Amino acid sequence: MSTAPYSEVLIISSLADYQVGAVVSRQITKADGGNVTLFAFDVDQELSEHTTPFDALVQVLDGEVEIKISGKPFLLEAGESILMPANHPHALKAVKKFKMLLTMIKA
Repeated sequence: MSTAPYSEVLIISSLADYQVGAVVSRQITKADGGNVTLFAFDVDQELSEHTTPFDALVQVLDGEVEIKISGKPFLLEAGESILMPANHPHALKAVKKFKMLLTMIKA
């Protein structure tokens, strides 16, 4: 199942627009083995600390974000990525408005 069209050239970052005071998400594709989701965060928006049972790759497409993994902060900008390990607490906060592509691998 896919929420983005197959066999078309996509400009991923244009598939979700920024909204004032909000976090916007758009699922790009989803399968039993994992999913890919685009997020657009307005400045100061955040995801509180949580864990997932799967590894997740964050690719920053625009802006700047602070990501904490097991309490250790990482500052990422457009063009940078980080792998968040399964079962480790992590949180995200938009230092500037930013967009990220999140790839979660389940199998």
